[in-house]
Amino acid sequence: MLIDIGVNLTARAFDADRDAVVSRAREAGVDVLVITGTDVDHSREAAALAAAQPGVLFATAGIHPHHASDYSEPALNTLAELASEPSVVALGECGLDFNRDFSPRSDQERCFEAQLELAVALKLPVFLHQRDAHERFLAILSRYRAGLVDAVAHCFTGGTEEVAAYLDLDLHIGVTGWVCDERRGQALREAVEHIPDERLMLETDAPYLLPRDLPTPPKSRRNEPMFLPHICRAVARRRGQSEHTLAAATTGTASRFFALPGSETPPR
Repeated sequence: MLIDIGVNLTARAFDADRDAVVSRAREAGVDVLVITGTDVDHSREAAALAAAQPGVLFATAGIHPHHASDYSEPALNTLAELASEPSVVALGECGLDFNRDFSPRSDQERCFEAQLELAVALKLPVFLHQRDAHERFLAILSRYRAGLVDAVAHCFTGGTEEVAAYLDLDLHIGVTGWVCDERRGQALREAVEHIPDERLMLETDAPYLLPRDLPTPPKSRRNEPMFLPHICRAVARRRGQSEHTLAAATTGTASRFFALPGSETPPR
């Protein structure tokens, strides 16, 4: 069994065949999907989708830095309400994105801190985003880390120095098909060798980041959770592990992180 900890299942790209995407994932051995909430509306939709397939789909609730300008107290209250639902297992996606700057950086920081404060209050893990904002991201996160029950750097694409900094903060690391890209993924391929089993999780970030080295890529170039086993094999090769060993380790880690039913961590 594999757990895909980051799937944008509410994306428009899945509107025509969302149920089939889930079915294909399960046929491929990806038995659990965590749907990413990126703003209030998509967080609501993610929670509803997860509630309709309990034990298979779970969700996060958050405001992505791209949408930080939409942050408000009512929006935060809605996230808190969603977080009370059994299907919602983390807050986020939240963080900083200084690459695209779709929201002003001051808005991003304010929205990020508000969600970290909420995660501390609700005792929920956080699903984190960081792009081209490493130092500022660390500075803000460091102030809240002691109060957070757990945190994962989702869709990590950095190198060994960033991994070391995140591990020093006791973060988990989410690895995607970026590791399969021979042009841009070299730093990540080296970095995955330094992530302890108990800190590593796998994700597709579908429909984005289709693994570049798929033997038969879809004509649509749309990524799907059913490709997670391919990512697992690529990461296992880099780490000198068997696919089975890595799958078991990452599944156990994700189950505990999100306090999924049947995990060693009691539900929150």
